[in-house]
Amino acid sequence: MQPRLLAAAGTFLLLSCASLAQSPSAVSKLDALMYHIDRMYVDSVNDNKLVDKAIVSILEELDPHSIYIPKEELEEVNEPLKGNFEGVGIQFNIVRDTIYVVDAIAGGPSERLGIRAGDRIVRIDGENVAGVGFKNADVMKRLRGKKGSKVDVGIVRRSEAELLEFSITRDKIPIYSVEASFMATPTVGYIKVSRFSATTMKEFREKLDELRAKGMQDLILDLQGNGGGYLRTAIEMGDEFLGERKLVVYTEGRSTPREDTYATSEGRFEKGRLVVLVDEGSASASEIVSGAVQDWDRGLIVGRRTFGKGLVQRPVMLPDGSAVRLTVSRYYTPSGRCIQKPYEEGVEAYQREKAERLAKGELTNADSIHAADTLKYFTMRKRVVYGGGGIMPDVFVPIDTSLSSEYFGQLVRKGTLNTFALTHTDANREALLKRFKNPDQFRREFNVDEAMVQGLVAQAEKDGVKPDPEGLAKSRALVDLRLKALIARDLWDTSAYWQVILPDNMVDRSFQRALEVLKDDTFQRLGMSDR
Repeated sequence: MQPRLLAAAGTFLLLSCASLAQSPSAVSKLDALMYHIDRMYVDSVNDNKLVDKAIVSILEELDPHSIYIPKEELEEVNEPLKGNFEGVGIQFNIVRDTIYVVDAIAGGPSERLGIRAGDRIVRIDGENVAGVGFKNADVMKRLRGKKGSKVDVGIVRRSEAELLEFSITRDKIPIYSVEASFMATPTVGYIKVSRFSATTMKEFREKLDELRAKGMQDLILDLQGNGGGYLRTAIEMGDEFLGERKLVVYTEGRSTPREDTYATSEGRFEKGRLVVLVDEGSASASEIVSGAVQDWDRGLIVGRRTFGKGLVQRPVMLPDGSAVRLTVSRYYTPSGRCIQKPYEEGVEAYQREKAERLAKGELTNADSIHAADTLKYFTMRKRVVYGGGGIMPDVFVPIDTSLSSEYFGQLVRKGTLNTFALTHTDANREALLKRFKNPDQFRREFNVDEAMVQGLVAQAEKDGVKPDPEGLAKSRALVDLRLKALIARDLWDTSAYWQVILPDNMVDRSFQRALEVLKDDTFQRLGMSDR
């Protein structure tokens, strides 16, 4: 083993593990072990692999969110939060061994050349890619690349007899974090944010301005399934809703003194009723925003208890180009709540807890949620809120499992619903767009007929899903709605998917409940403020 490697391992330990850093003998012990393995072990070993495993094991002893990122994975892990990557700018699906373009990202190099949804990519740089067992990773490897580099693709288009050849110059491609925005009613706007990235606030402010220009007075902010992202972005979003000098969040750790962050005077939506949708998948940055809104009685939190991640990570680069996201502090909502759920039983139990909520009845019955009285706090208007395990909603919305079936689950897991919707849309795109001018008209007037469902069943059987008339009957309403929303997505965009599925969603009525509380006396009854 080279001395340089030993030094790198020791440097990591000193940088990343506070308990070991206080005890030089612990680091020396590991260095000594690696030295003796190198000199005496019976077989040859991969030193780097051993060190990587040691790093992972050390971090698992700290908390569930301190993680090691190998050098080769670092850029890919960071891409969603940076808000862009370099490539050709398409969303695709592989359907029956053929690469279908689901969407050409607006403003990207493919869209500028005229590549469009429904196109089938059959050649990449002269290589046949149809019917050869390509996986998603194979396609991405060939289409992604440095800005300015070129890739040639051959495309089959239903309306064209000949193969279409495109030479695409790769460019920076935006990764959008605002998935959907539309007017839910003439006065209520809806915005869905999927992550808190470097570009989120630019996107969010643009959508806010667009909706206000359309007459928005009240806002539904959907953070369901939003696992978080940058702390700074969460603070900026909280600032949009809170008045000047109101505390958004504070952080504190063993080696990091308390740091308070306050709202500025620049908020775009400091007045107007606000509803924030959350669920068991809303974590970290989502909980900062919803916690601040709740503690200041600025709006209503609707849905189910959030994930419960109240730890703040800081990136630490290691000498070989790898990195650690190291937990350095906890964050606290304005009332003083730390919403981090317990993790003393280890990483596996910690991750399993979210799935266990359904088994315990918490996702279907509010009475199954048991908050500890010792973690009781008060909002600015003296309403009781709780810490120690996520943000508890002001208005609980259960999920309905009565329509679920194993058959529906297989249709989703096998990708049959996605692929059937894509092929149906591809075959009927022109007629559908001629008939339906926008997603709202499509939602109101389009119906999934029996012929489509039987076609789906036949496709499912080809995909290895055995026919199950009983399961289909039980989940028929779910199948119809999901299929309808997927067709809308393939005709327009992701926003159209949510515009179609939310008003009629029978499994999770959070969106409908949000519209109800904006109509009834819930805001007044709970002492909510518009400001």
